Amino acid sequence: VPVLQTNNGPGLTGLMTIAAHLVRQARKDQLLGSTAEEKAVVQQWLEYRVTRVNGGSSKEDTRTILKDLNMHLEDKVYLAGNIFTLADILMYYGLHRIMVDLTVQEKEKYLNVSRWFNHIQHYPGVRQHLSDVVFIKNRLYTNAH
Repeated sequence: VPVLQTNNGPGLTGLMTIAAHLVRQARKDQLLGSTAEEKAVVQQWLEYRVTRVNGGSSKEDTRTILKDLNMHLEDKVYLAGNIFTLADILMYYGLHRIMVDLTVQEKEKYLNVSRWFNHIQHYPGVRQHLSDVVFIKNRLYTNAH
């Protein structure tokens, strides 16, 4: 469990608590959502990140996570709809180890997740030290002979 020791008061514990605190300190509150609904959706995905993505270790867990995200992102640019939030950043970091290991076919199977992930990894300032995950732009196989 991550802990952040602050200069003025007790330490903060937990990924979501620390991340939300740092967002507020940086005066980037829009990353937490603008409306009550957006804030709730951001919170929901942060919870999902901590409980499911951090906890999921089996192949079945990974498939379920990717399937859930793929369905959710079918008609959305970002996890909270049309705005980039802390949920996108933390989910990106949580999924990186999974996305690095996916085959080209698996990336195509979870096309919405791949589209979202590729977009987030190229969002200014997000990727930092993590490796770039390559997504092939053209389909490898066609029906034409």
